[in-house]
Amino acid sequence: MRVLEFTIGTDRVCVYSVAISPECHSVFQQLHQEQKLKYIIYKLSDDMKTIVVEKSGSEADYSVFEQLLPEQEPRYAVYDFEYDSGEGKRKKICFYSWSPDDAPTRAKMVYASSKSDFRNSLGGSIHAEIQGTDRAEIDYDTVLAKVSKGTAGR
Repeated sequence: MRVLEFTIGTDRVCVYSVAISPECHSVFQQLHQEQKLKYIIYKLSDDMKTIVVEKSGSEADYSVFEQLLPEQEPRYAVYDFEYDSGEGKRKKICFYSWSPDDAPTRAKMVYASSKSDFRNSLGGSIHAEIQGTDRAEIDYDTVLAKVSKGTAGR
């Protein structure tokens, strides 16, 4: 287990690497390969030692997914983002790192330190990474601009 140490003011904080629940990968396969899901939201377990699936769903309305990310707690998420490129429908799997400014510092640090390992564990099928600290950074139009490299309309 890897240990990262940080100092915040006069406090020394240790952040440990976290395990990944096998369910994280099996549910991701339902989204990626089987195309049964539209989104997955992942969170750290209550003891902050394991990444687990919090919720998954097939609701295609992006605003529903957006509202599932909590106001004051970090999360990871994967969303199968669909848009019209002008030449037809396109789909891009996006990995979200949601870390609101008001989230507890320790939680933000654990999420930040495990993000790369977790994302990499999902394989090379992630097309874009979306980092959000407030709703404006994850709204549909902002993500659309990033995913389509500014070439698509809604």
